Amino acid sequence: MDSTQEQLKLKVEQALVAAFGREWTGTDPMLVTASNPKFGDYQANLALPLAKKIGQQPRVIAQSIVAKLDVSDICEPPEIAGPGFINLRLKTDYLQTQLTRMHQDERLGVGKAKNPQRQIVDFSSPNIAKEMHVGHLRSTIIGDCIARILEFRGHDVLRLNHVGDWGTQFGMLIAYLREVYPQALTTANALEIGDLVEFYKKAKKRFDEDDNFKETARQEVVKLQSGAVDTTHAWQLLCEQSRQEFQVIYDLLDIRLTERGESFYNPFLPHVVTDLEAAGLLEESDGAKVVFLEGFTNKEGQPLPLIIQKSDGGYNYATTDLAALRHRIQKEEGKRLIYVTDAGQAGHFAGVFQVARRAGWVPDDVELVHVPFGLVLGEDGKRLKTRAGDTVRLRDLLDEAVLRAKQDLEARLEENQRQESPEFIAHVAQVVGISAVKYADLSQNRTTDYKFSFDRMLSLKGNTAPYMLYSFARTQSIAREGNIDFTNLGNEAKIILQADGEFTLAKHLLELGEVINAVEQELMPNRLCDYLYQLSDKFNKFYENCPVLKSEEPIKTSRLMLCDLTARTLKLGLNLLGISVLDRM
Repeated sequence: MDSTQEQLKLKVEQALVAAFGREWTGTDPMLVTASNPKFGDYQANLALPLAKKIGQQPRVIAQSIVAKLDVSDICEPPEIAGPGFINLRLKTDYLQTQLTRMHQDERLGVGKAKNPQRQIVDFSSPNIAKEMHVGHLRSTIIGDCIARILEFRGHDVLRLNHVGDWGTQFGMLIAYLREVYPQALTTANALEIGDLVEFYKKAKKRFDEDDNFKETARQEVVKLQSGAVDTTHAWQLLCEQSRQEFQVIYDLLDIRLTERGESFYNPFLPHVVTDLEAAGLLEESDGAKVVFLEGFTNKEGQPLPLIIQKSDGGYNYATTDLAALRHRIQKEEGKRLIYVTDAGQAGHFAGVFQVARRAGWVPDDVELVHVPFGLVLGEDGKRLKTRAGDTVRLRDLLDEAVLRAKQDLEARLEENQRQESPEFIAHVAQVVGISAVKYADLSQNRTTDYKFSFDRMLSLKGNTAPYMLYSFARTQSIAREGNIDFTNLGNEAKIILQADGEFTLAKHLLELGEVINAVEQELMPNRLCDYLYQLSDKFNKFYENCPVLKSEEPIKTSRLMLCDLTARTLKLGLNLLGISVLDRM
């Protein structure tokens, strides 16, 4: 079903057309949720920007729209406020009917996309022979959340992991391991991932300082590119070793991905060069083949080049990304390509997207989207590092979160003299710890940096995962206390709204579809986090002011339905964030 906001938008637009003519079809009604309950529930603000275009006072325009506006099935009679705001207040019987339908619907009234698409989300993207660090956290969980929401809306989503598994670093590492630990190139799992990282660091140092070693490493790259059996086998072993370690992280975070490493696109790179040449876009600059970008200049005001093929014949990241982009459009049939990377890559993707469009590789019905995000900072406001100054390993960060969640839980159990099994404690700590890390990240506007704080993210108060999980657990404790089966409240049961707390909670519940639709379009997960936080807050106030189990029928069943609807909304919303719920905490 269409959300309340979508229905009202359509009605306001129809009234505008009826009042002023068909040329206004498609005008944005500027219908928003009212900022203050005294202005009603929704406010249409279109009269003000239309004043100059129509040549009338905004209030007169608003009166003409209201005269043609039929919202009697949804709202009380519209009111005009101030210079021309149209205020709309939902009818009680409409609210009750919609909430009862929402309660009966397994999708909680959230419809599927009217035009589902093949959408491709490129996220996570670690590098082989390196450990995943805190810098991979944001791409991984933001990308997963976006994929979950698109899937829920009915889109055909391909979750791609563009792994760095090709290039000079492999020649370097293989050459070094041939000298110091050849067994690692012939035997599976001969090295721990930490050892592999150390060998990589030493290989890089040799490469930078030793010209003979640099030449040996380059020969290994040539052998790899030509498909030499022993070098290819060594490369495969190194890749598989890293994949196993990545999978440990992905299992902890409950992430699903399909790998398309840089090596996958390697055969297509020469075609990128020849096709850009054929399109007349390729030029030579200092021996390299480049495309000069429009609208991008250096300090001297000269156009910036996007390097496609280096002077030594090698390819650049841009070449691989162009090959990947074309493959995703032509072979994977993607209609919306979403790239989730740090904000520092915004210029790179702007250049790649521009070249692809100028080459004619992007049809009009394909959307290219870069989803940038800021840095994870320490509480000192600087990049999050270990005390030794190293980048924080993602595995260590997640383990620390679980450990702290366990310590917090054990302290609360002791304080409340509660006895729980070791299995219960371990499970709750795992869910709370991982959820706290995810939610702390997703609840931020992704375009900004944020400060990482275990104390803040594990708090039971405020906009945190533990607070959301506690609110859900509270709904389940009501069911246990009253021996209530939420799934069996009766098909004839209806929601009845009387108290202020019920109305406030009910209206917020009805906004679920609007919020999910907004995240689908804007790709801003913090919108969903804000909604869930407000839902938890409104539910807890409802619970404190509106007795549930002690009420008389039919109010008791109605309030139980509101509790169940809140629980199911929290569970769905948290699941879309990649967070599991707990019946008890």
